[in-house]
Amino acid sequence: MDKIIIFDTTLRDGEQAPGASLDQNQKLEIARELETLGVDVIEAGFPISSPGDFKSVEMVARKIKRPCVCGLARAIPKDIDAAYEATKPAKHPRIHVFLATSKIHMKYKLQKAEEEILRLAVRSVKYARNLCDDIEFSPEDATRTEREFLYRVVEEVINSGATTVNIPDTVGWTEPKEYGDLIKSIIENVPNINKAVISVHCHNDLGLAVANSLSAIKNGARQAECTINGIGERAGNASMEEIVMAMKVRADIFGLNTNINTREIYKASRMVSKYTGFLVPPNKAVVGLNAFRHESGIHQDGVLKKRSTYEVISAEDVGFKTESLVLGKHSGRHAFSQRLANLGYKFNQAGIDKAFTEFKILADKKKEIFDDDLLAIIEEKSKAAVQQVWSLDGFEISSGSSIAPQAMIALKAKGKVFRKVSSGDGPVDACYKAIENIIHIKCQLLDYSIQSVTRGEDALGEVSVRIKAKGKDFSGRATSTDIVEASIKAYLQALNKAVS
Repeated sequence: MDKIIIFDTTLRDGEQAPGASLDQNQKLEIARELETLGVDVIEAGFPISSPGDFKSVEMVARKIKRPCVCGLARAIPKDIDAAYEATKPAKHPRIHVFLATSKIHMKYKLQKAEEEILRLAVRSVKYARNLCDDIEFSPEDATRTEREFLYRVVEEVINSGATTVNIPDTVGWTEPKEYGDLIKSIIENVPNINKAVISVHCHNDLGLAVANSLSAIKNGARQAECTINGIGERAGNASMEEIVMAMKVRADIFGLNTNINTREIYKASRMVSKYTGFLVPPNKAVVGLNAFRHESGIHQDGVLKKRSTYEVISAEDVGFKTESLVLGKHSGRHAFSQRLANLGYKFNQAGIDKAFTEFKILADKKKEIFDDDLLAIIEEKSKAAVQQVWSLDGFEISSGSSIAPQAMIALKAKGKVFRKVSSGDGPVDACYKAIENIIHIKCQLLDYSIQSVTRGEDALGEVSVRIKAKGKDFSGRATSTDIVEASIKAYLQALNKAVS
């Protein structure tokens, strides 16, 4: 094969990151963007884990047409049944079965010996194959599994009907040379390996997930499992955008291609960041805000003369807009809708009217409107937005160096307006306490961050929060030229998730 299959697990492994919980509509929106992006396989979730996850996987399976839709399952019949039922509406369904094979997992987690693990692996794959033609098997913690036993497991599950065999670096243990050698040794020591696709799934605990994935690809792996922005458990997964762009930029080394439309990468990155509440670090490769910015005079001089002196990736190739069209309060609907189209968004007339109204409101507050401002407007009004049980009706703040900060908050719910006044350590803290007094939900603020969406004194401020309520983590994000307003809206979004 001269093509790498891109297996995206943002909706499954990515969502397992603490605080990254997604509702069904958000999952569907991300799945649709992944389809537009061109991924080959979407791992939509772990159906047995909850009724909500089952419904999310089933909904993605019904709505997504081109990619394969995959559901995860432990090596037990009830898990496999759930994965089958959730994915069977898909045009291309897949069941992904996993079972730990390393000594540490077998001894402490499963309390099972090698022969029993081998029997379970074979039995589960045969059971799944009777339900679905496309079966993937993962020997969990493969990189810490004894090689001879790993060869046996891989050979037997292929004989039992597995069409893809994944070799996961479950805890980010391995390093590139070692991992590449492992893939090569599997090809050399498993007689029937030519009957299955070798896949790789790398975690980033030591910061080597992308490097390990690329090393495996160079040594014969033909499916890469990854997530948008590299999100996932602990330190995350291999970053899809980094793997894809590394192969594209260094085609001289890899000589392989993917089905990814790289111009959709930045849009997908922003969507996942928006819905999970996880900010993309400015120095993040490929999609970070600083990826195509230069401050050093030497670098600026080189880029002005020829961009490739200091940029190995074209910003436009990943959908990054290096030159923004400036719009203002006098701009018309046609220019606005055309700009949305150029940014890759399609709306019906009602959608354009709604977004244009928000654009005009913002234009009255800002001198110039840039592309990132427009993207923020679109994200705020996305149809996958959180159900608004409570909405902001108004607020007043009094604060200063010689007075205690105080906030009056007015919230609307079911046509009624509720008001409370509270004091706090600062204006934002006072607002949050007033909100809690209205909604009567005790919350713990786990994380609060603010950044500028665009440049200038009147730039939009983007606030992200993560809270604990009802024993669960919820995230929220909002933008405004007023950072207190953005803080209130972000907090309300997180609380609405908890309420609904």
